[in-house]
Amino acid sequence: MRSKAKYNIGLVSLGCAKNQTDAEIMLGILAEDGFGITYDPSKADIIIVNTCGFIESAKRESIDAILEMAQYKEDRCRLLIATGCLAERYSDDIQIDLPEVDAIVGTGDYDKIAQVIRSAFSGEKVIMCGHKDRTPQERLPRILSTPPYTAYLKIADGCDNNCTYCAIPMIRGHFRSRKIEDIVDEAQGLADSGVKEIILIAQDTSRYGKDLYGENSLDKLLEELIKIDGIKWIRVHYFYPEAITDKLIDTMAKYDKICNYIDMPVQHGNNYILRRMARRTTQEEMLEKIKKIREKMPDSVIRTSIIVGFPGESEEYFNDLYEFVKKVRFDRMGVFTYSREEDTPAADFPDQIGEEIKKERLDRLMRLQQEISLELNREKLGHTLEVLVEGYDEESFLFYGRGRGDSIDVDGKIYFATEDEVSEGDIIKVKILDADEYDLTGQAERR
Repeated sequence: MRSKAKYNIGLVSLGCAKNQTDAEIMLGILAEDGFGITYDPSKADIIIVNTCGFIESAKRESIDAILEMAQYKEDRCRLLIATGCLAERYSDDIQIDLPEVDAIVGTGDYDKIAQVIRSAFSGEKVIMCGHKDRTPQERLPRILSTPPYTAYLKIADGCDNNCTYCAIPMIRGHFRSRKIEDIVDEAQGLADSGVKEIILIAQDTSRYGKDLYGENSLDKLLEELIKIDGIKWIRVHYFYPEAITDKLIDTMAKYDKICNYIDMPVQHGNNYILRRMARRTTQEEMLEKIKKIREKMPDSVIRTSIIVGFPGESEEYFNDLYEFVKKVRFDRMGVFTYSREEDTPAADFPDQIGEEIKKERLDRLMRLQQEISLELNREKLGHTLEVLVEGYDEESFLFYGRGRGDSIDVDGKIYFATEDEVSEGDIIKVKILDADEYDLTGQAERR
């Protein structure tokens, strides 16, 4: 075996931000262990595919990525490793159906990646899965794959909600929070490296700390994170509506450093469907919670996700959802068709909905949301917003970035002209002059 420094690691990561942070840690561990990192798979001696296994389309994408990367074994690549959610959930199938894969690492063992590679190089077929409830305790090295001014910060893993459509508890295990001091320590390290925006992520951030401290403690974590000088924006993803406490709302409203961005996946608006999904709330409770958020944080931006075509979703129940969306007027909304996932309770429900009906309902709901989004964006005309500069668009000859109400990779952009020099990562003020369904355009204020 050549010295490790001469071995290049290539990594393809799929799926959510939580998976992305695991991939970043794997890269950090391997770089610290002496391996090289390459972003060109043709120059990689070892290729890792960090898979997603959440829904059927994600599984297909992961398998396609493994097969695509396997082609490089005909040339330079000596090891192909599957990690992540698909690897955890379908390790037996991967061994049988994808013999090109030399090692399989599940969601609880990504920190052992260097050990796995050494064993695989010795000729061993390494299968390291079945520890989904394990969370590495120590602070691990990490190489960010986000821009240098933004980073995800995982505060918990796993989920105990057990929604009937979701396989996450089977893949990621029970809900497990990290200690406040460990998260703050990592956040300080990110700030020291130049990160200005941290995005807190977990499968359910609103229940952070319940397992460790006996109560939902996201507000306490935020109180500590706002003390870090280098961090300018703190954003939180994945609130479950029923776990958003008054104390949490008050904490978010109190501190300017915390973006009033509520990423709240409600999934449906009809009470019968919500019960079938095993969601722990009702339409009425969600309306009351949203009202309270908007009263305490008038500038709040609420993002949600909706599933259409869930088993038993009649036209009447869909219309109830439609009217719910019309009433709430979400600032951001993603709509997905129900994916029938094996081993989940909903997969065996009667009254499964046909794909054509699912697609038609998705289109109908998205047309409504486009109208709402355009109206809400036009209300911003003449307003001045803080913008985190991300780059320059060669087609429009404008710079672009994100506001406090826009998260990375999922929301729209704010395009702007400026008479000053600006750099990526700068936070400036932009007066909004034009709007469409997703993006805003404006003029930067002189600094």
